[in-house]
Amino acid sequence: MFQRILIANRGEIAVRIIRTCREMNIETVAVYSTADAEAMHVKLATRSVCIGPAKAADSYLNMKNILAAAINTGCDAIHPGFGFLSENSEFARLCEDSGITFIGPKADVIDALGNKAAARKMMMAGKVPVVPGSKEVPKSFEEVKQIAEEIGYPVLLKASAGGGGRGMRRAYKPEELEKAYEEAKAEARACFGNDEMYIEKLILNPRHIEFQILADEFGNVVHLGERDCSIQRKNQKLIEESPCMLLSQELRDQMGTAAVNAAKAAGYTNAGTVEFVLDEQEHFYFIEMNTRIQVEHPVTEMVTGLDLVKEQLRIASHRPLSYKQEDILCQGHAMECRINAEDPAKGFMPNSGKIRFLNFPGGPGVRVDTALYNGYETSPFYDSMMAKIIVHGKTRLDTIRKMRRALEELVIEGITTNGDFDYLVLHHPDFIKGKYNVGFIEEHLDELLAWDALVESDEPLGGMDEPM
Repeated sequence: MFQRILIANRGEIAVRIIRTCREMNIETVAVYSTADAEAMHVKLATRSVCIGPAKAADSYLNMKNILAAAINTGCDAIHPGFGFLSENSEFARLCEDSGITFIGPKADVIDALGNKAAARKMMMAGKVPVVPGSKEVPKSFEEVKQIAEEIGYPVLLKASAGGGGRGMRRAYKPEELEKAYEEAKAEARACFGNDEMYIEKLILNPRHIEFQILADEFGNVVHLGERDCSIQRKNQKLIEESPCMLLSQELRDQMGTAAVNAAKAAGYTNAGTVEFVLDEQEHFYFIEMNTRIQVEHPVTEMVTGLDLVKEQLRIASHRPLSYKQEDILCQGHAMECRINAEDPAKGFMPNSGKIRFLNFPGGPGVRVDTALYNGYETSPFYDSMMAKIIVHGKTRLDTIRKMRRALEELVIEGITTNGDFDYLVLHHPDFIKGKYNVGFIEEHLDELLAWDALVESDEPLGGMDEPM
């Protein structure tokens, strides 16, 4: 097992990785920007190294400085967390060339799966269902237009090198296509330095279902069940849960098998997530594979009892999986709410400030992943996610009630968060009944914001109790 690991990340995921390493008697090295000198991950790690100024491009995306920090502190591995360099094949390759283990899949696999068009081709070869669309990267708008006519509108334009909802545009009719194409290319160029696009059929009103997989270097692959990530805002997940109440056991088995086949088709190792859309007729289609640990991984940990970071470290240190598919048992129901420093009443505008008072929920079945503490000054330079509240209950309704109670206990003074907004979603009759898809927030936004105003005024909400 590794002796010392550098965590090439910040915030709650860096703290979460450090905690597992400490339990495994592994030393940790935190890296930080000048803006993060007082951050919790810096305080918890065995050692810490400043890698640059506040801008991510000069610090958390500075591959040379991060590698130098790992080499100079004698680290034998680097855990990238999620975001930043976690799916950067160049960084993974530099780690390999430097004799440092990159805790994740091989660089060539990241390359293959990071290009969404190439990944589609790979999945088709592995007989994994994919959304109808382009088989190769279209070379011109005319080719995009021709494919759109063949598969039929509406269509979705997506950046081949994309992720996180960036470089995506919808076209519901032919006259919208060219503008959507140019906007998607421009955003992809700005975000990823690559404006290659592909086009696929837009599945209307889908559920976003993803399967957690683990794969070792000896050809063993298992899935750990699904997460329903359909409560989203502008392609950014807000609430995730497991299991998905919509899936029959037969459909769950089919999707799980497809996820395992996807990992095998890619020659994948370590932890990864296979993402599907599920249409209203219960047809499922592969959309992408995330080659890293996910923000919502605690949901899976709560229902399986496994520590996914620990499994990542075991796999990266050349150990085989210690269980087979039939050994994986998912129990109860789990849910995660993301707590972001953003104001729903102002278009979810991000904000930052000093934490004047902080109280996180507790009690049986409640987990909080965060890097906040009283007096901490949050930074405007990075992602707005401040914490994740994760709960586990016997049934979905038990879990909803527990999450409500947890959010009632949550107090964060000094910044504005979406905590009340999450709380209101948990009271919406359609959410309680499981009647939702990826368009839920957009469809009910005005209604939820009106409720939010009532919460601020302390007026009774009324009409929001779950059915008996």
